Amino acid sequence: MSDSSPLPPVRLHPEAELARDALSTPLLARAARLARWAGEDTRVDAGGGLVEEQLPAAAAHLHLTGDDAAAHASEAWRIAVDTGLVEIVDEEEGTVTAGADLALLSGAPQDVLAVWLTALETALADASVPDLDDLVDALDEGGEVDFASLDWDPQAEQEFLDGVLGNLYLLTVSADGPGDGPVPLPALAASMIVPSDMGEPTNDVLEQVSDAMMRLDDQFRMLEPVGIVEYQPVDEALMADTDEEPAAIVDDTDVSRYGMVRLTPLGLYGLRSRLLEAGTPAPAVGDLADKGADALLDGTAGFPPSAAQAETEQWLDRREPLAAARELLAAARGSDAGAPLRRLRCQQALSLVGAVAEPALREVLDDPELGGLARVWLTESGFGDVPAPSQDLVFWLTVDTIAAQLAAEGNSEELQGLVEGLAQQHGGFFAAAWRVDHPATADVLEAMGRLHPDKRVAKEARKAAFKARSQQGG
Repeated sequence: MSDSSPLPPVRLHPEAELARDALSTPLLARAARLARWAGEDTRVDAGGGLVEEQLPAAAAHLHLTGDDAAAHASEAWRIAVDTGLVEIVDEEEGTVTAGADLALLSGAPQDVLAVWLTALETALADASVPDLDDLVDALDEGGEVDFASLDWDPQAEQEFLDGVLGNLYLLTVSADGPGDGPVPLPALAASMIVPSDMGEPTNDVLEQVSDAMMRLDDQFRMLEPVGIVEYQPVDEALMADTDEEPAAIVDDTDVSRYGMVRLTPLGLYGLRSRLLEAGTPAPAVGDLADKGADALLDGTAGFPPSAAQAETEQWLDRREPLAAARELLAAARGSDAGAPLRRLRCQQALSLVGAVAEPALREVLDDPELGGLARVWLTESGFGDVPAPSQDLVFWLTVDTIAAQLAAEGNSEELQGLVEGLAQQHGGFFAAAWRVDHPATADVLEAMGRLHPDKRVAKEARKAAFKARSQQGG
C-alpha cells in the first residue's frame, strides 16, 4: 500500500464461519480429497508432485474434466503437500502418506484457518510466476531459468501483487470505499501505476495500466479458487478488439467488462493475517473488547464513526452498564493532546449505555474536565435538575469540543460550519476565548483563523491565538 497511515479497522466474520468458507474453497477442498485418496500406490516425483501417469486418476477422483483437468489436479496435490495434508515418506521411492495436518481440517476453526493460510501463501506464490510455457522457453543449457530473457523479476512481481492486494484491502475497509461491493480492475491497476498528483494520464501511463490489468486478470483467475477473491474476468472480446479505448478511461456503464474484483470475508481475514505477520498494524473490530476503557477511547480515536460504534458496542456487551460508564469517564480525563478526542469518544460511548449511566454523570458534574460533558449528556438525555454551566465552563467545553473535532476530522466542512456559527453567535468570542485555561486553546484559535472565510474574523482569531500562546508561555 502506498499510504503508511494506520489502516481502518476491518469487520471480520466469526472464525467458525470463516473456517467453513475455507473448507469449501475449491483449492483446499480438492487438496483434502486428494490427501484422503492417496495410498500405498501413490507416487511423487523428485519435486513432490504427482507422477504424470497418476494425474488422470487424481483428476477423475476430483471429478475434473477438460483440457485443464490434469493441471488442476496437480495444483491441488501441491497444496496438499505444502499444507502438510500429505507427507512424503521416502523421497527416493516417491512414496507418501496422509499428513499429520489432515486431522486439523476436522478440528477447531483456528486450526482450519491455519491450514488455509498456508494454502493461500502457495496460491499467491503461484500467481506471481509467469506462464509455464514461458518458463520452459527461458530454460538455459544448465536447466536454470534465465530470468533476464523473461523480463521478469520474481521479487518485483511479488511486491506488485502484494501492493495490489494491499490497495484492495484498504479500499474495502475504508469508510468511503466500496465496502462489500466490487472494485473495477482498471481502478485497481491505476492505483499502482498512476501517480496521485497526475492530472490526465499520458498514453504511456495508460499503456502501463492496460498491461497491469492483463497481469491482474491472470492472477485473480488463479487466486479465486483459494477463496480470497470473487472475480469477474475481463471480457475476452475486449482483448481481441484493438479499437477499444484504453481501460483507464472507459465509460462507467462499460467498466464491468474490464473486470471486477472483491475481497471475500475469507480474503479479508487472510490479508489481515498477512499484514500482521509483516508487522503492519491492521486492527479489527473487537480487538479492544477485553481491554480497559483507556485502550478503547485511545484505540477508537482514529476509527470511522460506524467502526467506533461497533467496537464500543462489543466493549459494552462485556460489562455492567453503570460500572462501564464510570470506567469510561475516568479514562476520559487528561490534559494531553489526545484527551479532547477521548472525551468525544466517551460521550459517544455513553450515548450507547443509556439512561442507566445517569448516576455516573452526576458524580462528575463538578469535575473541571468532565463537568461540561456531563451537563450536555444529561440535558440531551432528557434529565432535569441539571445545574447551569459557568461562563468559563462553556468556553472550556467549546475549546475542548473543537479540539476533538480537529483531531477526528481535520479541517472538515462540518467543523468550518461550527466555527462560523460560534463567531456569529458570540460577538466577543475571541476576546474571551484566548483566556481559556485549556492546553489546546491556541491551536483551536489558530484553526478557527484558518477555517473562517471572513478575513476580518480570521484575523481576530489569529490575534487571539497569539495572545493565548503568549499566555501559555509558548
